[in-house]
Amino acid sequence: MPITRICLVRHGETAWNAEGRVQGQTDIPLSAVGLKQAHAAAAALARHDFTAAYSSDLMRVRQTAEPCVRRLALPLELDADLRERHYGIFERLLYTEVRSRFPAQYARFREKDPDYDFETGESLRAFYDRSLQALSRIAQRHGGEQVLVFTHGGVLDMVYRHAHALGFAAQRDFGIPNCGVNWIEVGAAGWSVQCWADVEHLSAALDELPET
Repeated sequence: MPITRICLVRHGETAWNAEGRVQGQTDIPLSAVGLKQAHAAAAALARHDFTAAYSSDLMRVRQTAEPCVRRLALPLELDADLRERHYGIFERLLYTEVRSRFPAQYARFREKDPDYDFETGESLRAFYDRSLQALSRIAQRHGGEQVLVFTHGGVLDMVYRHAHALGFAAQRDFGIPNCGVNWIEVGAAGWSVQCWADVEHLSAALDELPET
């Protein structure tokens, strides 16, 4: 299998990111800050050559991708499998509200219980499988090429853990900033991280994801 080089970009900042509200698959737009970040990322990535561009179909990711694909004159392929994890009963609530309203469920989330699905959402195990399968399909489709993928913080968490053979329970000690740029290579030898959480193109970037 020829090596595929993938540039992964987390979506820009939203109002919900800034206030610590659980987004999951709730479809909300970028904030003014996030829109500026999207244009800054587009300027930084314009010097690279890509053969294809993919995006989660949720609005905050599409809005992040659009300035870049316009500059690169690339069509944007939407893929629902690049969506964030479905957080079920947690979605739309502040993390502080989740802790007080659902203490037992929040404890299972913090402990990285692989089978906890937020009652109406998606388990960590299922989310991991979906995320990795989506990116594996892209890598297989574009062997030997360089592609651009816009997605969510949770998906990036799964990618990093897979590439470094980290279990779900390992504490997150790597950044996943809004509109950060991350480069990986996927080939017969496996997945490897070439560059992670690059925010040189940004004046500031938020990483509000729980440190779990």
